[in-house]
Amino acid sequence: MEFSKLLQQIAFIIEIDKLKYIQRKTKLFNSDRCENDAEHSWHLAMMTIILAEHANSPIDVLKVLKMVLIHDIVEIDAGDTFIYDTGKSHDNTEEELLGAKRIFGLLPSDQANELIEIWLEFENGITEEAKFARSMDRFEPLLQNTSNNGGTWAEFNVNYDKVYNKKKAIERGSSSIWKYAENLLNESVEKGILKK
Repeated sequence: MEFSKLLQQIAFIIEIDKLKYIQRKTKLFNSDRCENDAEHSWHLAMMTIILAEHANSPIDVLKVLKMVLIHDIVEIDAGDTFIYDTGKSHDNTEEELLGAKRIFGLLPSDQANELIEIWLEFENGITEEAKFARSMDRFEPLLQNTSNNGGTWAEFNVNYDKVYNKKKAIERGSSSIWKYAENLLNESVEKGILKK
């Protein structure tokens, strides 16, 4: 029994290596190389550890870490949808849920159920942990784009209003980080790297 459980867990570990091949539109800090989903998830985990004290409410940091580490695993099946993409619907939860069930389903049922529940909690964005995890998910690309002279904002001609409306979600998890992010957006306009 224990050996078959181990085999399931190893199958999952091998499968999620594919996350390293899912390219995002955002680029690494001060770079022209696109970030992959695994790098993104690792960075969000580190940000969570360092910035947790800035959450609007007390949070279970371990739960947030699980959220940010698994939130994009479904993109192995569903692919990455650029946040500012106007040609593709962002309402691909059904496709992502199928991916979650297949990929997490490789694990023993207790672990699979836990990760699916945590993934759904992140997607729903209602709990304090989900709000903070989603704040980290929105904050990291903002930092990347400001380090890259506008990055994907400039590359895909995304204006201030679109960026502001997407990034405002940061405030739900951390009003202090949002204040910092809002200042960065305004500075980006002043520098000419984000069009008004």
